[in-house]
Amino acid sequence: MKQLIDVINSFQKLDDETDQAIRKYFIIEKYKKHEFVIEEGKICKKVYFIKSGTVRRFCFENDIEVTKWIYTDNQFITSLSSFFQQKPSFENFEACEDTVLYSLSYSDEQILLEYPLFSKFHIKQLRFYLSHINEFHHLFRIMTAQQKYVFLLDSFPEIIIKSKLKHVASLIGVSQETLSRIRASIS
Repeated sequence: MKQLIDVINSFQKLDDETDQAIRKYFIIEKYKKHEFVIEEGKICKKVYFIKSGTVRRFCFENDIEVTKWIYTDNQFITSLSSFFQQKPSFENFEACEDTVLYSLSYSDEQILLEYPLFSKFHIKQLRFYLSHINEFHHLFRIMTAQQKYVFLLDSFPEIIIKSKLKHVASLIGVSQETLSRIRASIS
């Protein structure tokens, strides 16, 4: 739980009451490799924090499985539109290895939002992630495949280290063969 509290404190310093509430409402969950955390077509009822492990977010585009992101330790994950609007998810989140998560249900999040410091954390975190997602999508869209790989290598090396080649290739939008050539040219 310390990892989760430390990340929250990095956004918003907590008081003891809020700290204890977070410890009460976040619960630990374990997922085996290839087990789905969130499934397409089902309503996402939780937000998760990765204590350890790797989770891949993907969807199907024209019947082709497309990796949208790969999350590692100390990151929050959820199907945003599904969780916030309580409607079926259009994406899947799959454990890429045995993974340990802290989960917070939608109803318990509503309770925690009554705590002013948790609410401040929530707003700061959303602003941070939304601005970074916006910037990332803009930059990633205009980068070449090699630039995308180098960006991941520099900014998110744990994705490269912990993920299957086919998932990294899908994430940057190339075949595995092309990714192998990119890796060879960089080495």
